[in-house]
Amino acid sequence: MIDTRPCEPQAQNLRLPPWLKRPLAPAGALRELEASLIDAGLHTVCAEAKCPNRGECFGRGTATFLILGKICSRACGFCGITHGTPQPLDKDEPRRVAAAVAHMGVMHAVITSVTRDDLPDGGAGQFAAVIRLIKQDLPSVTVEVLVPDFCGNSESLYTVLNAGPHVFNHNIETVVRLYPVVRPQAKYGRSLEILAKAARHEVQLNVKSGLIVGLGETPGEVFSAMGDIRNTGCSLLTIGQYLRPSKDQLPVEEFVTPEQFDEYKRQALAMGFTEVSSGPFVRSSYRAEEMANGKKLTVES
Repeated sequence: MIDTRPCEPQAQNLRLPPWLKRPLAPAGALRELEASLIDAGLHTVCAEAKCPNRGECFGRGTATFLILGKICSRACGFCGITHGTPQPLDKDEPRRVAAAVAHMGVMHAVITSVTRDDLPDGGAGQFAAVIRLIKQDLPSVTVEVLVPDFCGNSESLYTVLNAGPHVFNHNIETVVRLYPVVRPQAKYGRSLEILAKAARHEVQLNVKSGLIVGLGETPGEVFSAMGDIRNTGCSLLTIGQYLRPSKDQLPVEEFVTPEQFDEYKRQALAMGFTEVSSGPFVRSSYRAEEMANGKKLTVES
């Protein structure tokens, strides 16, 4: 059995509350899917970021593909993905991702990436190539992308948008006050502008964003961030608990209660978001197909 429960907070006296404890996931499905992806030379954000839902998602035959390598050019305070000098661009990667989507029988493909500030277009061309290849070879598959900020480069943003993803996701992640610590190489206003440009784009698509909580923000700050996101025209929102991937990342400041997550959802729907997933185990791509299709999401325990 592979334990996919979140790690205990390190260097703190916080204990995991009952609502953050999950059963062990069956090892077979995890190993089979991980092995097939490794054989294809592919990565998933599920494994690289140590997502607590990877047991459930892998067990259902779904995964979020991580393109542009597995080494990020940035070092965000909350993220467990390795940072450093990225690898050279792999031009065959789009073909392998499309082949893996077909092999797995995925009907809603989620594509994300590490941040590649070292590339002139931030990796936008690779995103576009993956989108177009999946749409060409697998026309019944819907495509969702979760993109970095491309350093605010509008040309890179439109390269992705013009490829025609069905869902465009860019996460705000946290409240404006915490940006210098949580996302020191990003800008709150720049990320909001990315969402606004996507919402105004001539090719119609669903625009999505996400927040993680438990980093020391107040509910009022979360409500304010939700309002900022909604004002961009973004219609889909995810809110989940921050869980420290390792001792190298920021500590957990608070375990937000399920009741508070419910309140965030109520307020977000009142602001005009059409779909909101808010809960301790919610992540930006968790059950993304259900959210994109407007289905009720129930987090499994």
